[in-house]
Amino acid sequence: MSRRRGRDYDHVDYTKLAPTDSGFVDAQFVTPAQKIPWKAICLATMLLIVGTFLLIFGSLVVSGHIILNYSDRMWPMIILGLLMFIPGAYHVRIAYYAYKQVPGYSFDDIPEFD
Repeated sequence: MSRRRGRDYDHVDYTKLAPTDSGFVDAQFVTPAQKIPWKAICLATMLLIVGTFLLIFGSLVVSGHIILNYSDRMWPMIILGLLMFIPGAYHVRIAYYAYKQVPGYSFDDIPEFD
């Protein structure tokens, strides 16, 4: 059974080395373009919006501004709102600062969901 082997290095980019090699290549210091994790940013935005809505609605019911029959059952809604709001706000803040190119923030800090 004769199977032809393909070359694994056909798709690799390379840079020719200078005849006087000092051990460093200029290409190794070039930072690659940042990939923006759009799915993760959309998920974080949804968490922020839904978490904010749950927090506000639950707080208004518990404080008595919105009257329901069983207002004491809104505490789980407030807790769920906090659990959604905190990571959503955190990742949206990182995405905003990375977009504004604030030093110390990059899109690499946001986990990707592929």
